[in-house]
Amino acid sequence: MDIEELDDFFDNDEEFVDNIHNMRTYTVKERKDHYNSLREKEFFDRFQLSKNTVNDLLLPQIMDILSHETYHYHEIDARTQLLLALRYYATGSIHKTTSGRIVKRVTDALLTLLPNYIKSPQNIDEQRQCQQKFYLIRNFPRVLGAIDCTHVRIASPGGDNAETYRNRKGYFSLNVQAVCDSNNKITDIVARWPGSSHDSHIFRNSAIKVRFERGEFGDAILLGDSGYPLTNYLMTPIANPHTRAEELYNHSHVATRTIIERTFGIWKRRFPILSTGIRCKIALAQKIIVVTAILHNIAVTNRDNINDDFDGENVDNEHIFENIEQRGVVYNRVQQRYIDYFETLLV
Repeated sequence: MDIEELDDFFDNDEEFVDNIHNMRTYTVKERKDHYNSLREKEFFDRFQLSKNTVNDLLLPQIMDILSHETYHYHEIDARTQLLLALRYYATGSIHKTTSGRIVKRVTDALLTLLPNYIKSPQNIDEQRQCQQKFYLIRNFPRVLGAIDCTHVRIASPGGDNAETYRNRKGYFSLNVQAVCDSNNKITDIVARWPGSSHDSHIFRNSAIKVRFERGEFGDAILLGDSGYPLTNYLMTPIANPHTRAEELYNHSHVATRTIIERTFGIWKRRFPILSTGIRCKIALAQKIIVVTAILHNIAVTNRDNINDDFDGENVDNEHIFENIEQRGVVYNRVQQRYIDYFETLLV
């Protein structure tokens, strides 16, 4: 099935299964055993994860969920279901004889792993280690994460509110906010806002903002571009630096924050469906985005590396150096302390 047909197929999969149950005769094609028949590189190219990650790490965690349901006409084992879903995440299409119900089921199963794989540093020691790794990039202190939004292309959802999903570049999308650490792992994700939503609006309504304002992370900070508000816990660039210290602050800020752009690049190259377009209902698309983030983190942890040729040339820098004065934003005391810190590095 090509990608254009997938939306209707997902909507009508229950009817599809019922019709199969009522058939008196049917033909079952022998399924290829991709796990055993493919070489490691071929397997990785097809499913974007190594055999070890799929079979020894992922499968045992969701085996029970996937094994309790079978089709009347033929049993589909848990590993085959998982591989089918991984192939869909990689390509955005599945074979026309395979029910989209499997992708839904696997997606829901993988979503149960969210608390284990997408999480902020849990204690002071983890926070300090995270800050130290960020500091090694370009000497920016106390950074706990880099934050930004990226657009994930979707099909038009239809209905009265469809245009809210059209972004400033003219295509339908979900605007996804994420925070990452220095290892390119996603530590927080919000995937529920339509493409027309502004980054700052998403942040204002996010749980990560509430957690920082509650003081859960002490004096740690996030780095964001100028599409975000300057606060005591979120540092943005200086639009018109006048001193060498301010210039150094900007250079360090941009070099350190670029890690989130690199993370987006790796994530989307691993799961091209995020770029080519997710064609299913919005609720399922939101789940797929989060699940691919979970799988991305698992891949990073297990060093299932893909070709990383990020050079920064394709970064969307529209907000990085907005005119801060026009937005009514001025330096705050926390930012001034960072500028003073970078002044000491010039001595």
